[in-house]
Amino acid sequence: MSAGRNRRLVIGGALGLVLLAVFLRGVDARALAQAFRAADPLLLAGVIPCTVLAYLARSWRWGYLLSPVVRVPFGHLFSATAVGFMTGLVIPRAGEVVRPYLVARRHPISTVAAFASIILERLVDLITVIVLFGLYLYVLPTPAAQATGPLLDTLEAGGALAAFAALLVLALLAALHLRAGQALAIAERLLRPFPARLARPVIGGLRSFAEGLAVLQASPAHLLVIAGQSLLVWLPIALGLHWNNLAFGLDLPFHATFLLLAALTVGVAVPTPGMVGGFHAAYLLALTEAFAVDRQTAAAAGIASHAFTNVPVLLLGLVFLGREGLSMGKVAQMSDQPAARAEEAVPSVVEAR
Repeated sequence: MSAGRNRRLVIGGALGLVLLAVFLRGVDARALAQAFRAADPLLLAGVIPCTVLAYLARSWRWGYLLSPVVRVPFGHLFSATAVGFMTGLVIPRAGEVVRPYLVARRHPISTVAAFASIILERLVDLITVIVLFGLYLYVLPTPAAQATGPLLDTLEAGGALAAFAALLVLALLAALHLRAGQALAIAERLLRPFPARLARPVIGGLRSFAEGLAVLQASPAHLLVIAGQSLLVWLPIALGLHWNNLAFGLDLPFHATFLLLAALTVGVAVPTPGMVGGFHAAYLLALTEAFAVDRQTAAAAGIASHAFTNVPVLLLGLVFLGREGLSMGKVAQMSDQPAARAEEAVPSVVEAR
């Protein structure tokens, strides 16, 4: 294990423990156990197919993000998605490296170009969550249980800032793709003082990354399909959250989960192993501060939601990990390598098969 990865895991683990301590503070163990005993097992079980459906839709959408560059069979996309998200639960952010590797080693696309599709996927996800949160704030009826407090104002301001940042990054990526020649010329001038062995991989990586953004020039119909696919990714997630809340007796309307999604997007951005701590704290905060749910019930719902939304992808990822000829040791090595060296690592992974 490299020193850098070791340090990241230690820091992430420490953050997770701190957030778990915040999450569990003031939670009565007996009341927590009682909340679990009273939960509806059928509704909790319903979270699992919602989770699987979301990952199927995510894989389908990824194919559309990649299709202007390369056509990838759905089976390969789903396998890479399952392995990528599973490894990301163990090693924070590993999936963002693993998924492009798995596609690039089987299909005529560079790893860096495939990585560009992951960046676009993250932006589309963020924009979709912001749109749903905007519907909650400005279009849909306010839930009767909604409580007043600073959380909603904070999320509203954060959502506006995130929307501006996402659109700005999207515009910059579009400019990079459309003006790739000019961008490469500028990069070559800036890198001229450096040795060719250092400058060449950077220029090559930038060129591949720009090529991977080809979907930004796709037809309006193609982009509209991606928008629809994004709803098919996030609405099942919202339904899973809704059923999870109902299982614990929380009679909140379905669209209340749009606020919960916004809070969880912030929580899972904390790079802790398995999203432990960040997910739980965000779930608890949203339910207690926005809907005045008692702390024990909110904590139980958060623990259950984390388990039932992560265990399915963990199991699927472990199944596909062996089929991809990978091990967690190989994944750890890959996650240490910068994107510009991706092409060098693919042969070693293929040989491991």
